[in-house]
Amino acid sequence: MVVLDQQRSVRATFSQRVTIRVPKMAPPPRGTKPPSQQKWEERRAPRCIATERIAAAAVRDRRNIDLLTNNGERMRARLDKRCPSLDFYSGFYIRQTTDGRICADRDSIRTRSGAMCEIDTFRRLVPAD
Repeated sequence: MVVLDQQRSVRATFSQRVTIRVPKMAPPPRGTKPPSQQKWEERRAPRCIATERIAAAAVRDRRNIDLLTNNGERMRARLDKRCPSLDFYSGFYIRQTTDGRICADRDSIRTRSGAMCEIDTFRRLVPAD
């Protein structure tokens, strides 16, 4: 926004918004169980995850998103309510925060159709076998 004041000087305000698109997880290699067939146990997880650690995601259902981190960990983002159209479109968006982290009870994901869904908790996933 540019505003001219009475002395004919220019005052400008700039704002920037960064949105991160999280890609879908690639299919598993042959001979391994797909993530949808793998049984997982949920364990305690930190309240926040650095957005730079998120490598890929898989929509589990309208309330849960499984995140794969760049160090091989799996985390589940549990949303506070059912998120419409989350499982219809592939992918979603996360807004970059000033601290570079995505946190439960603070941040939301945005579906590709525009719906905002707040993250309630994170849970660490470990194989149940």
